Amino acid sequence: MSKRVKFLLIAAIALMLIAAIGFGWSWHRERKESSFSQNTINCIGADSASFNCWEARYGQMVADDSPKVAFADMKSKYETDDFMRTNCHQLSHVIGRAAGAKYQDVGEAYTQGDNFCWSGYYHGVIEEISEKLGDGLIPQLNSICDGPKKENQYSFFHYNCVHGLGHGLMVIEGAELFVALKGCDHLVDQWERTSCHGGVFMENIMNSQNPDHHTEYIKQDDPMYPCTAVDEVYKEQCYLMQTSHALTVVGRDFSKVFQLCATSAGGHEATCYQSVGRDASGSTASDQVKTRELCMLGHSVDARRNCVIGAVKDFISYHHSDIQAQKFCESLDIAYKQTCSQTAHEYYQTF
Repeated sequence: MSKRVKFLLIAAIALMLIAAIGFGWSWHRERKESSFSQNTINCIGADSASFNCWEARYGQMVADDSPKVAFADMKSKYETDDFMRTNCHQLSHVIGRAAGAKYQDVGEAYTQGDNFCWSGYYHGVIEEISEKLGDGLIPQLNSICDGPKKENQYSFFHYNCVHGLGHGLMVIEGAELFVALKGCDHLVDQWERTSCHGGVFMENIMNSQNPDHHTEYIKQDDPMYPCTAVDEVYKEQCYLMQTSHALTVVGRDFSKVFQLCATSAGGHEATCYQSVGRDASGSTASDQVKTRELCMLGHSVDARRNCVIGAVKDFISYHHSDIQAQKFCESLDIAYKQTCSQTAHEYYQTF
């Protein structure tokens, strides 16, 4: 696999996963009935919007039964519960961490997993295993994902493991982003290093949106920080994430975020615009008309074209199909239609 293809795969998967931040779109949207003990913690009334309560509930379900029971409960609430939709990726992390604590083995925990809500479960497993290893993580960094790597190198399964290492490094390093990035650099394989960097930046954004966590590496007066401060090797993965935070700073004004990409991305404008496209699709639940309107707020043809690229990838991720994506492409002006259709075709093959 060439370096270019490997990088495009990282970027594509990262765009899928990042859509989970703030919007909570799920990989699977089926409903299933939960089965669990009558003694299970109930998050009702004021606790229905308490992350701590749901964290305790799903941790108990995994410990007493299995991750599948916890996911069944989450899925049964996803369609009708705004809190669950918004926090499903983070709560999938919770289930994964509980599974990591229960099984104490990446391979065994992964066999109990679920891709629901952008594979947060697998990231949580690695977080838990990483925290247990503590200072012993770095010496094992290049072997901890051997199972997924041997099964299908550079696959989505492999990606989730090494991306999860970035989350795990943030946990054991006390959310010190720059230290965690250097931890990723111990990975020998460049693809794995880049995937790990993405996990670090994703954890940083998650911490900024969770009132029970804290990060010093998000600034209200500098929406593109830390992308503006990290070394060049880290910037691409940072800008794939950062617009989700920037939009919260500017009151969801997409035009302003396009401008931030144009003035602050320092050579990574295309990546930044694609990140805006992902957010455009994510914030509208992949509505063709609304997504197109948001992308057309871009201040240049390049901005609008890259927004379309990010958006059509998210359409495919959200619907788990290319049908709606192709309809989105057909709705565009001729200047963007071909780029959109080609991206949809190539991305759906990867997906």
